[in-house]
Amino acid sequence: MSQKVAVLGTGKIGEALLSGMIRAGWAPSDLLVTARRPERAEELRARYGVSPVTNPEAAKTADTLILTVKPQDMGTLLDELAPHIPTDRLVISGAAGIPTSFFEERLAAGTPVVRVMTNTPALVDEAMSVISAGTHATADHLAHAEEIFGAVGKTLRVPESQQDACTALSGSGPAYFFYLVEAMTDAGILLGLPRDKAHELIVQSAIGAAVMLRDSGEHPVKLRENVTSPAGTTINAIRELENHGVRAALIAALEAARDRSRELASGNN
Repeated sequence: MSQKVAVLGTGKIGEALLSGMIRAGWAPSDLLVTARRPERAEELRARYGVSPVTNPEAAKTADTLILTVKPQDMGTLLDELAPHIPTDRLVISGAAGIPTSFFEERLAAGTPVVRVMTNTPALVDEAMSVISAGTHATADHLAHAEEIFGAVGKTLRVPESQQDACTALSGSGPAYFFYLVEAMTDAGILLGLPRDKAHELIVQSAIGAAVMLRDSGEHPVKLRENVTSPAGTTINAIRELENHGVRAALIAALEAARDRSRELASGNN
């Protein structure tokens, strides 16, 4: 890889992206990082062989800037970067809820911006990263973003108008599954199983179900029906889930996550 890429605000997701890029073939000498704490920057240098720099240095030096700070910190970061970013730099935002127009209004006219919503399975190279183009981003810019985020999982292009929905589904999505596993583990304990055995049963069942969903090509209703025999145990469990409004609760939860993403876009932190 000949282009220099800088990851600004390198927390857990930023570090996962960094390590994935190196495994995918990027040379550490082509990767720059910034961090709020000097000791964190030095830790990344020691671990990956990358070069810690200041935010202005990254803006002046890198061909692509990946901004991974929290949404509430993005305005301050852009104020610092704006005087130093030439219009030929690609700016990639990984902040939930913030539209590309937020960046375009603060950067030089014509600066290409790509918005990406990834998720924490980037830590194990199983991320779902959703990519949208800003006004000045080209197909080449999108392809470059896909190349970067493809190092830690799967990518999908969507219109920016769908980003808040994607944030609710996949950006926050892993938390819903962790919550479900937590509840099922508690149920296993209630039914008389030790916690470690309940956890192992549920995690492997979740992995198996996910692989079937991904690889079988079958609709989830069909896969569920294959487990649900007449007058059996599964249909009794499904009846209770429906009686307790689990499906409606999930829909309401995702709507709430989408609405919060919109609030972040409007500056309501």
